[in-house]
Amino acid sequence: MNNYETIIIINSNLEEATIKSTIEKVTDLVAKHGKVESTEEWGKKKLAYPIQKQNEGYYVLINFSSNPDFIDELERVYNITDEIIKHIIVKKD
Repeated sequence: MNNYETIIIINSNLEEATIKSTIEKVTDLVAKHGKVESTEEWGKKKLAYPIQKQNEGYYVLINFSSNPDFIDELERVYNITDEIIKHIIVKKD
């Protein structure tokens, strides 16, 4: 098992319930395939540049550990989830 951190940016124009359910969906998926160490909701922040005509996004940081095979699946889920406008996954030392 490797340690990872991921930051997702969710469309901030969505309702709060939709944002919460998106965060829950991601954390449940990660928990099913590994162990969620922490989840930090940073809230709405201004983006450095517009993404999909959005100037703000809802930032969430998730620290977790999982097998390396799961990262491809997580990337796939991020790419097909319309609520997530940007994401990154980083392996920690």
